Amino acid sequence: MDYELVCFDMDGTLTTQRSSWGWVHDVYEVDNGESYYAFCSGEIDEPEFMRRDIALWKNADPDVTIDKISRIFRTMPLTEGIQETVAALKSEGMRCVIVSGGIDIAAKMIADEFGFDAYIADSLETSEGGRLTGEGIMNVDLRDKGINVREFQKKYGTDKDRTVSIGNSFTDIGMFRNSGLSIAFNPIDEMTVEAADAVVRSDNISEVLDIIFG
Repeated sequence: MDYELVCFDMDGTLTTQRSSWGWVHDVYEVDNGESYYAFCSGEIDEPEFMRRDIALWKNADPDVTIDKISRIFRTMPLTEGIQETVAALKSEGMRCVIVSGGIDIAAKMIADEFGFDAYIADSLETSEGGRLTGEGIMNVDLRDKGINVREFQKKYGTDKDRTVSIGNSFTDIGMFRNSGLSIAFNPIDEMTVEAADAVVRSDNISEVLDIIFG
């Protein structure tokens, strides 16, 4: 099969950090364990989850701005082999996109640096001077990232059979279901392993190329 679109999760896939939100938590030395449990158990929805995360940052730094968050992401550790992987896929005419429930500042940074064709991730609402309002803007529904995959398929004029999705957690299963080939890269849960067509455990994401080109 000649694939035309490759959709990458970001957090834990293109980054060694499990969560871009979590990277900011670590820098500000705050813990969102309570709200994470509440979200996973269905007690709160995704907008409320983002609201609580941002509140932690604002409590730690009342003057937090979008520029400060951008600077924090400059030091976020990335997975090895991204440049090689994207270059190899694009050389064969494939579009490469990021579909992430992480923060769009980080997704844009990675997309720009490595030549991804497009990205979609959640945003941080700002007011004058780039100050965070405390609200997040949900552009990716973690309950079904397949919605975004279908949007990219429509944008690039391709279909499920010619799409590859790569992710590491149960939130990526929606992508897998809308792809002809799904790869679990360093999966963190058994659900992801079971839902994927292939599993790759490596420090270097370029190892997915053997499966895609195989």
